[in-house]
Amino acid sequence: MNLKTFASMDPHLLVGLVNTELRNHATSLDDLCKTHALCEEELRACLAKAGYHFAEASGQFR
Repeated sequence: MNLKTFASMDPHLLVGLVNTELRNHATSLDDLCKTHALCEEELRACLAKAGYHFAEASGQFR
């Protein structure tokens, strides 16, 4: 999966892709960002614009 173009993706589709990756392949948000060479702050900001925020307890964006 190529998440490097996340800034141009529809955020409602992006959240599904990110949460799937977090659930199936990454051990944390930090791990996902390092694996895909993403800036965590930019990813969080992109999803926050659409109302999604990272829930530490569940390890998912909600």
